[in-house]
Amino acid sequence: MRVSVRRLALYPLFAAQRSGALQSPFLHQISPRSRTLFSETGVWEKDYRTETRRKVEEWWHPRIMAQWRKDAVGESPHKKKFYVLSMFPYPSGRLHMGHVRVYTISDTIGHFQKMRGHQVLNPMGWDAFGLPAENAAIERGLDPEDWTKSNIQSMREQLDTLGLCFNWDREVTTCLPDYYRWTQYLFIKLFEAGLAYQKEAVVNWDPVDQTVLADEQVDENGHSWRSGALVEQKLLTQWFIKTTNYAKVNGKETGETLLAYSSSPETVYGAAYLAILPSHRLLHGSSSVRSALQEAFQPGRDSLTDVTAHNLFTGREVPLVISHKETFDDYLDTVVGVPDCNEEDLSVARALNLSWTSVLKTHEDGTQTLINSEEFSGLTREQAFNSITQKAKEQKVGGYLTSSKLRDWLISRQRYWGTPIPVVHCGSCGPVAVPEEELPVTLPKLPSITGKGASPLEAAHDWVNCKCPRCKGPARRETDTMDTFVDSAWYYFRYTDPHNAYRPFERHLADHWLPVDVYIGGKEHAVMHLYYARFLCHFCKDQGLVAHREPFRKLLVQGLIKGQTFKLAGSGQYLKREEINFTDKEPVALSGGRVEVTWEKMSKSKHNGLDPQDVVQQYGVDTVRLYILYAAPPEQDILWNAKTDALAGVLRWQSRLWQLVTKLRAARQLGDVPNPRLLKKKELAEAKKIWENKNYAIQEVTTHFTEDFLFNAAISRLMGLTNTLSSATVRLLQHSVEFEEALAALVMMTAPMAPHLASELWAGLCQVKHPLSPILQHEGDVLQQSWPTVDPEYLEVPDFVELSVLINNKSCGMVTVPVQVSKDTSRVQQLVLESPVGQKFLSERSIKRAILSPRTALINFLVDE
Repeated sequence: MRVSVRRLALYPLFAAQRSGALQSPFLHQISPRSRTLFSETGVWEKDYRTETRRKVEEWWHPRIMAQWRKDAVGESPHKKKFYVLSMFPYPSGRLHMGHVRVYTISDTIGHFQKMRGHQVLNPMGWDAFGLPAENAAIERGLDPEDWTKSNIQSMREQLDTLGLCFNWDREVTTCLPDYYRWTQYLFIKLFEAGLAYQKEAVVNWDPVDQTVLADEQVDENGHSWRSGALVEQKLLTQWFIKTTNYAKVNGKETGETLLAYSSSPETVYGAAYLAILPSHRLLHGSSSVRSALQEAFQPGRDSLTDVTAHNLFTGREVPLVISHKETFDDYLDTVVGVPDCNEEDLSVARALNLSWTSVLKTHEDGTQTLINSEEFSGLTREQAFNSITQKAKEQKVGGYLTSSKLRDWLISRQRYWGTPIPVVHCGSCGPVAVPEEELPVTLPKLPSITGKGASPLEAAHDWVNCKCPRCKGPARRETDTMDTFVDSAWYYFRYTDPHNAYRPFERHLADHWLPVDVYIGGKEHAVMHLYYARFLCHFCKDQGLVAHREPFRKLLVQGLIKGQTFKLAGSGQYLKREEINFTDKEPVALSGGRVEVTWEKMSKSKHNGLDPQDVVQQYGVDTVRLYILYAAPPEQDILWNAKTDALAGVLRWQSRLWQLVTKLRAARQLGDVPNPRLLKKKELAEAKKIWENKNYAIQEVTTHFTEDFLFNAAISRLMGLTNTLSSATVRLLQHSVEFEEALAALVMMTAPMAPHLASELWAGLCQVKHPLSPILQHEGDVLQQSWPTVDPEYLEVPDFVELSVLINNKSCGMVTVPVQVSKDTSRVQQLVLESPVGQKFLSERSIKRAILSPRTALINFLVDE
């Protein structure tokens, strides 16, 4: 018996080729050594002006994308893989700023990991089925397929203008038969495993979209997640997927091991029995205890059996009871009975004359602690809950959080534009899966779609009426289509083998790329999608299709980009900016009335949206990328305001980066041949400071790119290194290899975030006169360079540290202390007092306080004068 916990867990273009889309007539001329300073003239402009920025981006845009495609084809399969995945978009026809944010993050991570030497997969596709396309087609009198194709074409072009380097050769589109054939294949596998079934149930009906909704698609106020309509309840026969089969624990029932569920795992030592339902597999399958259970079973009452269950956590034996109930909490089939914490469990135990151990002691103040629970005795219930579930996880016998609200996944949709459910209904055989060799079951062409009443597919009589695959008698096709979340529950698999015509994907390819190293997407609907995606991955693992049970290694959930919104205070009507008078202290509508100013998710209806192409046209691709990365950590919302410090900050920083390259190029034109031996003591100290700052920046930025994805902090650190380099003297620029290498590292670390600017800066660096560092003589453009690493000597931690000793803020000497105690104020104070410095200056003085600096090697004694 294992323990599970009942707690809520927070847990292409259509087959188009890419050739020519962004091809440049100059591409065939470019080789790794033929660097070109901007505008093909070889002239380095002194300042980074708007026109400079525009020409730099025009020059580098096609070259960066062409190099990405070239590298993707020629990369060694022996490199360590890195799979960065961004949630694919619904093809609405227009990108919004949320798209720009998520794909900027994935593009940045992709470039970074490529520079680290990884074989990178950064794919893109289209979540192309669904109600919006169908509703738009009905409204315009179009075919949903034509509407979707047109939108994909438009959005592909928009993505290209943003300079995003996707592996377009792996593009998938869920509404294409070559994709949904395999969605149907996976459905059939679920059907054959007993995990896809049809039943009559009270379901959520959206009266506007004329279709049913899963529980997860209804908000807490009872409204549809998409249309906003008040959801109605209807009794309908629908298709479900038994996701709850995987909800109770992280594993699968094997052999005679039962996965049991408890709402109070902290009381597991007080278990009196284990209860199963009359429908449990042990009574109906090939179990070795089947006959004993059937013999004991008495319908309509709780039945005590001769079978006992061995609790793998406590080591204790408890009897197995067949409950008189038809269900536990609507979906559970095995529960632990603990009389101490449940009146119903107590009643069952008494009726069956069972014995049990009391495990709870109630105190006068109402709190409860554990007794008779081995090492957990004496803990409060909350403490015991945490400790016991943690130990269960460590021993791999349970302890996994499960929501008590989970239900099987309702996938039927009474609409046309979706994956047909590959089942026929036969009067003799019942529901029969379409044979795999007959897949895909393609959507029929319909003269018109109304979206009202029964499923539109009912009108396709020649398509609906068919023969039963089993008995060859008359049958009817299923006319419900699948929820689009089914399509997106496995697309991350298809990216690994997108053109396979014989199976959904080859296992060795999926096993090579999975799990996804970083999965990036918006907050909205992410919980639903992740639940379904994880379920399907668990199922594919159990089917032997993949080696991994969990599909995603790290999840990066991004916040919204919100726009400033203006509403009439009384009516709540949204106003355009030009409809408001801003001359007074408080904004007033031109039509009269007070205006409320808020920040809300961007949308056309709220008049607070931005067209990404307009923003890029105004500020440039790199500026928009840097602003998005710098304005807030990824998980936080961005309040888009061009007047904020964030935008001004990244604009200034780009100019300062340009100035650093300009200054180095100018310094090397002064005539002196660079010679580090000409540097004086003060200049050498300055060079060492630059070296230390470079290594610190590499260390910090690399951590931000790999651990916490705080790109805003990474940019701040690079700005700090920029400040250090900006204050360097001309002689240092002339003769210091440290400055050269720090500037090279700075440009390389900027490259994943601002690839066009960094590519031009790198070209300028590599053509500097008399380079000192071999780094500037490497082949390739900046994105082909290896990510900078920390110099080994920087990582060498000395055994001792020299500490400055101050008395009343005045320096009086140095003391050497072991590194291990250098942050311990009391130990450092003791060592100072024992030292010659301490004996001389502190032995006869009254010390009021000792202050050990957390950042520098310094201790300050405050003493009486």
